[in-house]
Amino acid sequence: MHDIVVKAPDAVREIADRLEGAGHETWCVGGAVRDALLGQADVDWDLATAATPGEVKRLFGRTVPVGIEHGTIGVFGRDGRLHEVTSFRADVETDGRHAVVTFGVSLDEDLARRDFTINAMAWSPSRQELRDPFGGRADLQARRVRAVGEASRRMAEDRLRALRAIRFAARFDFAIDADTWRAIVDSAPSLTRLSVERVLQEWTKTLQQVRCPSRAFEQWRASGALAVLVPRLSAVEAVCFEAVDHVPLPSCSTRPERAALRLLTRLALPFVTLGGREAHAALTALRASNTDVAFAGAVADSWVRVGLELERLAADDVPDGAALRGIASSIGRMRVPATLRVFAAIWAARRERDVAAPTGAQVARLARRMLRIAFRDPIALGDLAVSGDELRTIGVKPGPLMGRILHDLLQRVLVDPAINTHDQLLAIAVQHVEEN
Repeated sequence: MHDIVVKAPDAVREIADRLEGAGHETWCVGGAVRDALLGQADVDWDLATAATPGEVKRLFGRTVPVGIEHGTIGVFGRDGRLHEVTSFRADVETDGRHAVVTFGVSLDEDLARRDFTINAMAWSPSRQELRDPFGGRADLQARRVRAVGEASRRMAEDRLRALRAIRFAARFDFAIDADTWRAIVDSAPSLTRLSVERVLQEWTKTLQQVRCPSRAFEQWRASGALAVLVPRLSAVEAVCFEAVDHVPLPSCSTRPERAALRLLTRLALPFVTLGGREAHAALTALRASNTDVAFAGAVADSWVRVGLELERLAADDVPDGAALRGIASSIGRMRVPATLRVFAAIWAARRERDVAAPTGAQVARLARRMLRIAFRDPIALGDLAVSGDELRTIGVKPGPLMGRILHDLLQRVLVDPAINTHDQLLAIAVQHVEEN
């Protein structure tokens, strides 16, 4: 294996050198080794060592007990990053969610407890040696996700591994080994043992890491995991998952606010055609944040209320301005850009399936018009040239009548923005007072 070179960062090599200098065998392990062999960058380098957690803490000044009961100590490297250093360990018992471990085992025994062969390789910076007892490198070359040892046993040890296998396969465009896939399908009914938080975390990682998540979510469906974990999505059309593929990855190179919006859009898309109430319920059941639930619920509600009308308007060379203002008002000014991105992704996925949908040019034209309207035209009560305070000067008291008058004024302005002047609106309001 000396023909292989894995370039670990200097800070990681320094941690390994200090541990080995104190007599503790130490290796780089996990995803960083896998990604290095794939030629991909990875900032999260973990190490496995013969040192006990106490010995690790004594050797380094800046540490964090990130998982000390499982032998993991976080060590700050010279690069300022926290690198996890874990003692060689083996499982004593596990219930599918939690494991009891023992220390003092060999590296190969430590690697044997890992999930997949591509994650069960280790690299020694000092010896420039790859340890690969389960054929992980061959599986990388074969583009295959395969469980370490007996697949059914690996899935039973940690039920999350079924979802992780699907994520890795979609992320790297790998196939899942036949025995491993059978074990995933067999384990689906037991996925209820997973906490909702771990399920949401895995779902979110898929959205963050996989360029085309639809493949992963269809494997959730095919394996039975979707029906067990997110039952409201089990009957959703495949195009709803494929729409996510049309939203760029929220990469770390993107500005944080844009990356956050991309992730939020990706999160909401599979739930949009459920409608607002069902989307809200589904994401609440997953314990998504209140912000994420509110966003997805609002966009899903807009899809049901105005999606078809926007499709019709997109086909017009000059979409009706009053209709667009009404839609923008119902969506809400600040939600218009994100709502259009969601709709555009669904329409793009439909076009790929040769299902009737606005063309890319029509969508772009519609978006330009809608955005101009949303941010230039009066579409909200606060945009009216008269306010509730001014209505009180003509004898309108706060209450239902004032609400009806303001609503009527807004509807008139949506049809004809030119009447949004103080005098014209106040005259209309006076008519309301006289009629009541």
